[in-house]
Amino acid sequence: MARINTNIPSLIAQKTLGRTQTELGLRLERLSTGLKINRGKDDPAGLIVSERIRSNIRGVETGVRNSERASAVIATTEGALAEVNDLLNSIRSLIVEAANTGANSATEREANQLQIDSAIESITRISNTASFGSLKLLNGSLDYTLSGVRSSAITLAQVHNANFVNGAALQVQVDVVASAQVGALYYNGNTTPAGVTLSAMTLEIAGPKGVQVITIASGQPLSRVVAAVNNLTSLTGVEANLINGSAASGMVFNSSDYGSDAFVSVKRLGGPGQPGDSFDLFKFTSGAPVVSDTPFGWSSLLGAGTLIAGDRDNGADVQALVNGNLATGRGLAISVNSPSLGLELTLTSAAATRPSATPTTFDITGGGALFQLGPDVTPSQQSAAGIPSMAASRLGASLVGGAVQYLSSLKTGQTNSIAENVRRGNFTDASNILGKAIDQVTVLRGRLGAFERNVLETNQRSLQTQFENLSASDSSIRDSDFAFETSRLTRAQILASSGTSVLSLANQQSQQVLQLLG
Repeated sequence: MARINTNIPSLIAQKTLGRTQTELGLRLERLSTGLKINRGKDDPAGLIVSERIRSNIRGVETGVRNSERASAVIATTEGALAEVNDLLNSIRSLIVEAANTGANSATEREANQLQIDSAIESITRISNTASFGSLKLLNGSLDYTLSGVRSSAITLAQVHNANFVNGAALQVQVDVVASAQVGALYYNGNTTPAGVTLSAMTLEIAGPKGVQVITIASGQPLSRVVAAVNNLTSLTGVEANLINGSAASGMVFNSSDYGSDAFVSVKRLGGPGQPGDSFDLFKFTSGAPVVSDTPFGWSSLLGAGTLIAGDRDNGADVQALVNGNLATGRGLAISVNSPSLGLELTLTSAAATRPSATPTTFDITGGGALFQLGPDVTPSQQSAAGIPSMAASRLGASLVGGAVQYLSSLKTGQTNSIAENVRRGNFTDASNILGKAIDQVTVLRGRLGAFERNVLETNQRSLQTQFENLSASDSSIRDSDFAFETSRLTRAQILASSGTSVLSLANQQSQQVLQLLG
């Protein structure tokens, strides 16, 4: 059959050639861009997966940069803290030198005080000026802000980290479940006459600070024993008090501090001077209340087994729940360390010794430094830290005479200046404040160092590994395989050439009809 209006072989050749040219164009596009997916129609499902992976890759890249920047911030902060540490150590050296009053003159002590003043001012200047870009590091702007902290229950509060995932503020509830205790030994003074020593006695008084021996003459009221013990408190760490304020009620020897590290030991050296002159000491059984908090009678306590014989007793650390979690107690201080909340609190003795009291609450209303470490903005991929002010008026917080005093109190004219210490003949308070300040700075450096090493560096390495794997996955989906594409290009080129020749032949077939017309 010979028809000329419709050239079917030509149509078939055109269709095939068109497909071949489309294939050729596709291979050329993939080879020129290096991508297997250039538009959605190339691979719809692959495009969706690839775009999600690319989104993750961008987040991971940013997480790596965030970690690197956070490391730079921490390194800058730690460098400033190292200078503060050096200044505090120099102040300690000057205080120790000034305490040697028998070997240096007033002029030398004045020169030391000038150096101390200069060092304290430098510490405050570093606190105010240490910065990373426009971000102040040590002036307290990166510390947490607290509201509702009752001074009657909490002496000192420092928040290390807090998670505000459930709101703009975080309420903290502190519930004391076991009382802090001092080491305590009780003597009932059951003598005739009551409340006096029947004969001379020599007592060995031992506590956390050391051991001393006192000798009491016969016929002395127990108030003299109390005075003799208290005169040595700075050397032993042991205090004495009359029970209920009356020598006839007996006396109590107790450690000046609370906690399991505090203890009191009282031993009589040698035997009694006359028959019946015993010096029997008693202590409370574990978990029993402190006798000074409640009135008591010796016979009822002994009969109930509340008191037992003993010449040494240790204190006990406070135990408390913080937002339902059991905190670590040491003396009057408690600490909690968890991803959602990390803090240290020093309770007052009134709060730490009354488990039946109403729980104490306060709010963390904001502040802190928040570091975004992961590719997604979620609490699990964030880490927070509080960096307190390093100003001299905030360092070295110590209880001195019932009040909290700071490093700034060592300056000229202040409570713990060299002149005031010489007048009192005691540099202990100044030394304790300095020790607390050094510990505070050193612990902060350690916390920041641990954060940089264990959080930032490990997070950076983890994200870099994640970036490599995600990039490999995205490449397998989206990137062109040049070996495959060039082989397909060669095939398409051959088909395009042969298709063109076939189309030419198909078009020539219609012309053969002219031969039928003669």
